Amino acid sequence: MKKLPWLLLALLLLLAGVFVSGPYLTVRGLAQAIETRDTARLDRYVDFPMLRANLRAQVNDYVVRRAGPEVQSNLLGALLLGASEKLTGTAVDAMVTPTGIGALLEGRMLWKRASNDLESRDPYAAPRKARPLQGAEHHFESLSRFTATTHAPDGTPIVFVLQRTGLRWKLVDIRLPLGDDAPQPPSGLPIR
Repeated sequence: MKKLPWLLLALLLLLAGVFVSGPYLTVRGLAQAIETRDTARLDRYVDFPMLRANLRAQVNDYVVRRAGPEVQSNLLGALLLGASEKLTGTAVDAMVTPTGIGALLEGRMLWKRASNDLESRDPYAAPRKARPLQGAEHHFESLSRFTATTHAPDGTPIVFVLQRTGLRWKLVDIRLPLGDDAPQPPSGLPIR
């Protein structure tokens, strides 16, 4: 009888450890999948439909804000904004897939090789690996939302948002730095 409370406490601590470590393991898995350019593994850590919807909303919001009220109130401007929404949506849909991200990573590797950004001074050395989440600041926003914030070379923050579904965590949003004059979109966009 005396062992039952200790077993329950140990089980509770184990479940808490699994819950707290989940997003950190997902961030690590994302980083490793990007470093090794493993798009199949990346699919395990990313909710692509939700990520596409969130990025599409951010880009469309940015385009409308940049256009200003004069363009929005003009009939021709409204038609052009509608066309740009379709165009940006198509571009985001094409890029935010395992294949699209694989192509981006491959292009990045070719660019790094062409610009001599290599692991060593040897001209035949491998290009430096992509490490987008290195040095990220992590924190829980709620029990089902976790963020990892990195900074662009100019210092603007890029926030990777993970969301919990059951015990699994997946990337559902990347809050892009879309200029100083464009405020961040509300965090309640299509994220469930």
